[in-house]
Amino acid sequence: MLISHETPLKLMDKSRSYNDYDYALVHLFETHPQYYQFFKNSLASGREVLLDNSIFELGTAFDSNKFYNYILDLKPSYYVVPDVLEDAQQTIVSFLNWENEHNLAPISHIPKIGVVQGKTYEELATCYSFMNEKADYIAISFDYSYYQQAALGKNKLEKCRNGRVKLIRDFINDGIWNETKPHHLLGCALPNEFKEYKSLTRAIRSIDTSNPVVAGLHNIRYVKDIGLTDKLSVKLCDLIDYSPTEENIANILYNVEQFYKLILL
Repeated sequence: MLISHETPLKLMDKSRSYNDYDYALVHLFETHPQYYQFFKNSLASGREVLLDNSIFELGTAFDSNKFYNYILDLKPSYYVVPDVLEDAQQTIVSFLNWENEHNLAPISHIPKIGVVQGKTYEELATCYSFMNEKADYIAISFDYSYYQQAALGKNKLEKCRNGRVKLIRDFINDGIWNETKPHHLLGCALPNEFKEYKSLTRAIRSIDTSNPVVAGLHNIRYVKDIGLTDKLSVKLCDLIDYSPTEENIANILYNVEQFYKLILL
């Protein structure tokens, strides 16, 4: 699995030493030109850049026309087609609208990532099947409300952690999962989730999570072989201008190292 941890601006150059690829939130392009330039530089140096539509940060996907223009200019390695949180039908409509309302010929060489959305297993399965047919790459979120009804766990975080594993396992068992298509896992509740996939599927190509970075910025260190059992309700985009201390940086690097070891368990 390729891993990327979103990072504050003042550490982004250093992040190339611990990130396998670079993960861009499009809404920050509007307010932070140096953030945008970082990804231009990454692409120029041959690194992969995944451009997200910022729906998790904004609640709704970034303006479709502006997003299209950023794709034209940046030419990322991949981009996430605008979706609608937990709404399978509207996410499918949004994907079709994206194809019908924009001239995709100039960006046809850039793989499209389709996000699975829905509130029930049936809706998630329907959306997955659509994305399997139409998208080049499929993304699955860490926090569907479905997990709270379907998964075991002592609290919301454990249910999110176990819920995505269960969803993917159910897709595999029901013959829905496409082992030949690349998948991306959006975010995480608890980092030890990712050790489950080594024996479950080889189709997960990439993940993104700011978890070890946000924890490090609060001087919280991962526990060996576990990671964290709790999660701060802080989005990295809200810390984008934060100036990390030497202690913060040491904790971030330690957490990132432990995160990689969790996946290798």
